[in-house]
Amino acid sequence: MWRIVLFWLFVSLILTVPCLGQVEGVIVERFYVSDANDATDTIGGGIAPGTTTYRVYVDLNQGSRIKRVYGDSNHPISINSTAPFFNHLTDGQTFGKDLSKARYGENTVALDSWLTIGQLTRNSTKTYFGLLKSDDTDGSFVGGANNDGGSAGISTGLLTNNDSTAGIPITVADGNDTMAVAANSFYSDGIVDPVSGNDSTIFGSLVAGNSFISTSAFLANSIGVAGKNPQTNHVLIGQFTTAGALSFKLNLIVEQPGTPFPIEVKYVSEFGAGEINSDTLRLCPSLTYPPVCGCLDPNYLEYSSSYSCESEDSCRTLIVFGCMDTMACNFNPDANYNLPTLCCYPGYCNDRDLSIVCPDLNFGRKLEDVFRVFPVPVKDKLTIEFILPLNDDSSLRIFSINGGLVYESDPASTLEGNIIDIPMLGLASGSYWLQIITGSSVNNRLIIKE
Repeated sequence: MWRIVLFWLFVSLILTVPCLGQVEGVIVERFYVSDANDATDTIGGGIAPGTTTYRVYVDLNQGSRIKRVYGDSNHPISINSTAPFFNHLTDGQTFGKDLSKARYGENTVALDSWLTIGQLTRNSTKTYFGLLKSDDTDGSFVGGANNDGGSAGISTGLLTNNDSTAGIPITVADGNDTMAVAANSFYSDGIVDPVSGNDSTIFGSLVAGNSFISTSAFLANSIGVAGKNPQTNHVLIGQFTTAGALSFKLNLIVEQPGTPFPIEVKYVSEFGAGEINSDTLRLCPSLTYPPVCGCLDPNYLEYSSSYSCESEDSCRTLIVFGCMDTMACNFNPDANYNLPTLCCYPGYCNDRDLSIVCPDLNFGRKLEDVFRVFPVPVKDKLTIEFILPLNDDSSLRIFSINGGLVYESDPASTLEGNIIDIPMLGLASGSYWLQIITGSSVNNRLIIKE
């Protein structure tokens, strides 16, 4: 049975949750926490102290690219918060790729909420891509001395808060770095009005909102986008600023290496009705945030493939396979997972020996009239004492509790007086069926091996 191993990986203030396939996980980075100085700016529309800016990355296997972030009728996209998202009133953008680098030095522009696929701000000669602050080694052009101080003209500039929950200050590492090849080739639908160009979703400043849910929206790139570092391959897909609790369900189309050509695979946060994993569709629970935790061990009844993390004590009921039909002769009252093919009935036992599986059906004489067995339980050697003479065509067999043959002999030829000794050291501890057939008489005895 496949065991699906998923785990939490905490690196400083970064959370990553892996899933199967080319998507190794999702990283939610706490990018910045606003303070009282940031709250003085009115140009951007105002931002409350304690508001958190999150960046969300997809962790891909090397060689893979994201081509689309989307929602459809079977797999809605949703991004939510318990408080409205912050969108800069005058210079905010729906998509991070459209932000001008020159604007990053103005008031709170750098905290705007947007979607992207890897690509961030740009100027006339360079295109910048998002990367984790811990991976950013080229310094910062955001905040502090690089900031104009906002509407209140704060002399030290804005975006200088060193809140420990956000890790590296953005004045030290801003999570922006150049990339040799610009992604370009972007297109979208279902977010910006195609006629007016207005965005009334949580990524625009026209209407304050705390929820975006769509079955027809997407941001796509025709050639696909990989991360700044090909080895780690972390691709930024959004920045979300809110004073509330963030949650989301995302879906991706990923181009991954294939022979002879790359293939496109959909990774979804949850399956639609009747869907299962295939070569082109994969369930990826880590695209849901916050993660839903539970039992990840398929040997337990509480297991579910929809969980993206293990929670303590969630695996409680070990699966016991067996026949749960009370009308079957081998009904197992301890079973909690029914296997109908194990059930046996008089006249039918799925090609197994009914006398072994259901010895209580009484095949032949009373056992005490035929032979005695000792010691019970047995450890090294099982001794059988025969009360009645054996026929030349008699047989002796030992079966596992599930009917598998583990020992066989011709008892008539190995008798010493009326005693046969059977070595048991080679058998594992547990329950076995001893079967002795003499003529038309079939005799069974349950034996226990220590």
